[in-house]
Amino acid sequence: MTTIVWFRQDLRLADNPALTAAASAGTVIPVFIWDEMADLTNSQPLGGAGKWWLHHSLAMLARDLGGLVLRTGDPKQELLDLVDKTGATAVRWNRCYDPYAIKRDAVIKTALKDKGLEVESHRAALMFEPWTIETKSGGPYKVFTPFWRAVREIGLDRPLPSPAKLVVDPAPGLDLGDLALLPQSPDWAEGWDRMWTPGERGAHKRLAEFVETGLAGYAEKRNRPDLPNVSRLSPFLRYGNISPRQAWVAASDARDLMPFLQQDAETFMSELVWREFSYHLLYHFPDLPTENWKRTFDAYPWVEDAAALRAWQTGRTGYPIVDAGMRELWQTGYMHNRVRMIVGSFLIKHLRQHWRHGEAWFRDTLLDADLASNAASWQWVAGSGADAAPYFRIFNPYTQGQKFDPEGDYVRKWVPELKDLPAPYLHTPHMAPQSALEKAGIRLGDTYPLPIVDHAAARKAALAGYEQIKGA
Repeated sequence: MTTIVWFRQDLRLADNPALTAAASAGTVIPVFIWDEMADLTNSQPLGGAGKWWLHHSLAMLARDLGGLVLRTGDPKQELLDLVDKTGATAVRWNRCYDPYAIKRDAVIKTALKDKGLEVESHRAALMFEPWTIETKSGGPYKVFTPFWRAVREIGLDRPLPSPAKLVVDPAPGLDLGDLALLPQSPDWAEGWDRMWTPGERGAHKRLAEFVETGLAGYAEKRNRPDLPNVSRLSPFLRYGNISPRQAWVAASDARDLMPFLQQDAETFMSELVWREFSYHLLYHFPDLPTENWKRTFDAYPWVEDAAALRAWQTGRTGYPIVDAGMRELWQTGYMHNRVRMIVGSFLIKHLRQHWRHGEAWFRDTLLDADLASNAASWQWVAGSGADAAPYFRIFNPYTQGQKFDPEGDYVRKWVPELKDLPAPYLHTPHMAPQSALEKAGIRLGDTYPLPIVDHAAARKAALAGYEQIKGA
């Protein structure tokens, strides 16, 4: 039997049920179809950072498979054409869970079956199907903690190995460069290949390094952007270079082997489940990426200020921890998770900009931008989402910086114009004595901006806005 395997968010060989099933049945024709207007799965175009990661992931996948058919256009027409040209008798893929993909895949499955093909889809992107986790009353979960309790004891099978025998017969297709995924003139991703190794091998190397050197202390130290106790697996998970089940089992095995890692391992596993929870929400509430989950927030008095938004995007707010995070994002395609919460809170609650502005910027600049997690996380910060942070919790960026970057190493790395300012003033340069500023070569308003908004005034305005919608 010759089977077409349609790759999407599963750019790997191991723990890939569609590939494993096809390989066991005979010859495999692996294909990736670039639909520029519809991302990998949904109607939101893929951001620039994501295109860079996708390019390198496809290159690695093609190498590992021994060939990969690349096509562009409407997936249904491309698959039907590939069937005609190759004589394939079966088509398999791993499921996607956003509303666009669900509808599209149903149409494609029907069209292929009508031609007499065997068509099968599999679970690979998630550990748990969104529709299988229900509350006692039979509905979807809307709060993370009970969702976490519901899934943490569910047994998972061991991840599948790479197919023992893989016979690949790649049909003619495009060259990877034809997809035009890499930035040109300028190459704003220059140097990223020294920071990241997209693809399955890079994913497993990163996972092994994390388990060996970063997992111990993760529960506490993951909130410190100046420390290495984070997994940095999110881009690999986003494109399926590694499966969440593989990451879960690695942490679980480490916990079983070294019981002192129990809290750290389970905290990491809960982060994997937050991703599952985000897809659970997206499946049951498909307008999550575009509409306030809590409709009362439709009446919130958001502010439209293009200059303030641009200052936030470029890391020129005058709040060092915020600026460090936004510059890290621009220069690396990544931002530490604690800092994501700080910069998100600042945009929404200090600048009172709609969370959609943040969601859109992250979608374009984050390597790990994921439809479900990005939307769920931004709505969580805004207070408009499921299990959201209380609206009255407004992070103070000054104290957040002092607490989570106590020596200032993170800020010094990403805001080098402040590097010579002593730690007591590093997170509040506008409060530093003139002598300290002069010694550090800092001219506020020139070499580094003054705060674009006063913290106390911004907090008061944000709370007033929330009071307006409490009774709505």
